[in-house]
Amino acid sequence: MVLAAGMGSRYGGLKQLDGLGPAEETIMDYSVYDAIRAGFGKVVFIIRESFAREFEERVTQKFAHRIEVVFVYQEVNTPVPGIDQLPERSKPWGTAHAVLVAADVVREPFAVVNADDYYGVSSLHIMGDFLASKAAPDHAAMVGFELTKTLSDNGSVSRGVCATNADHLLETVVERHKIERIDGQISFEEEGQKVALPEDSLVSMNLWGFHPSIFEFIRSHFVDFVRANYQNPKAEFYIPLVVNNLMERGQLRVSVLPSEEKWYGVTYREDKDGVQQALRHLHDSGIYPNPLWH
Repeated sequence: MVLAAGMGSRYGGLKQLDGLGPAEETIMDYSVYDAIRAGFGKVVFIIRESFAREFEERVTQKFAHRIEVVFVYQEVNTPVPGIDQLPERSKPWGTAHAVLVAADVVREPFAVVNADDYYGVSSLHIMGDFLASKAAPDHAAMVGFELTKTLSDNGSVSRGVCATNADHLLETVVERHKIERIDGQISFEEEGQKVALPEDSLVSMNLWGFHPSIFEFIRSHFVDFVRANYQNPKAEFYIPLVVNNLMERGQLRVSVLPSEEKWYGVTYREDKDGVQQALRHLHDSGIYPNPLWH
């Protein structure tokens, strides 16, 4: 499941459609390519209907013959069963709402990825193995990345900072904002103060794995969330919010699957050159063919 309905406000455009590879491949191309190699057989794109035609022309026509492709539309107020009327707002409800709108087309264990994040070859393999053998209604997974490998050189980022126990199960994931390296120290901002973070902190980049039973949990939680935030047009319904709630109730355990991969992404327009160079190096090293889709 590829979350691709964002508008890229900080980037200045639809970054999910930006060609960054040597043959104008998007970051999504690499996620789908790696997913196919890892044994996935279906890809669901969560997009906005307004750019559906452009999306199909520039992205999915290249690989639609290799894997089943499904489109689902997430608009600002895509309706959800259990809520008669959603309040007016200018931005979508967030990543967990994006997952929820695909409930009618997903019946199997599934992974969730962001359209504008490159996760690396091994990350999709790790998640594919989990989904094939361990995913259950009470057992989900998250691929964790080292914080130092997920920063942008061009500004601050937001990351889900994770705490795990001795059994590599997730205890909490807390969204931290304005994370950046200043004078050699990584920190985030909280109530106007800088708080230090260790270099090797484990963070979520929104690469999750779930059993399809998660949809009913998300739907129920979303109904409560909307009621509590009906007058808050900036409230966002994140995946970690649902996961934390289910873990607190004892209804879900989440395995944290560590990845050694370096993350690449385009949070800012200035990130583009660096990502292009990194992807070209991956092709030159033989990790990917050139062009990606023969």
